[in-house]
Amino acid sequence: MGDDPVKAGIVPSLNRPGGNVTGVYQFATGLEAKRLGLLREMIPKASTLAVLIHPNNPASESQLRDVHEAAKSLGVQLAIVSANAEGEFDAAFTSAKQKAGALLVAASPFFNTKRQHLVLLAARHGLPAMYEWRDFAEAGGLMSYGTRLPDAYRQAGVYAGRILKGAKPADLPVVQVTKFEFVINLSTAKALGIEVPPPLSARADEVIE
Repeated sequence: MGDDPVKAGIVPSLNRPGGNVTGVYQFATGLEAKRLGLLREMIPKASTLAVLIHPNNPASESQLRDVHEAAKSLGVQLAIVSANAEGEFDAAFTSAKQKAGALLVAASPFFNTKRQHLVLLAARHGLPAMYEWRDFAEAGGLMSYGTRLPDAYRQAGVYAGRILKGAKPADLPVVQVTKFEFVINLSTAKALGIEVPPPLSARADEVIE
């Protein structure tokens, strides 16, 4: 899961999950402050950054806390826009474009399933946008920062095998993914008229030409 399983009440402890649940914690919703900081570095002249939230996502409250704290330390204003359905995307992007110079799309399973639409709207509105998974950047999004999903899936498979062989979930610590990747789509940057700062480009794990 992408949210902290302890805070979500799924397990009492990562090291000692107890009960009949264990798995992989992939930090999807715990990286919004980091993503906001990277977006600020990419668009340093933006005094206001918009954040697209999925209110029905249980993690939305913690995401909002994280981005507000990050915004204070970065010295930027926030414009919060929201969407619970695909039909609300257009209004959210229009509002974001009117209020801010760039957009952070908060991590959400729902947003991930609609990534093609979100990336298309960002391009249509000329909004530099940051996303959670590399799939967004590969689809034409400006940039993404998150954990490596294949690593999480592989670990889930390892645990499934161990449980099928008799291991008890209670005895298997929740694994925290440790590999993160920062991806920049240079083609999208050029289309938006953005010159990627060299220090930021140097820190990217991949630059899509």
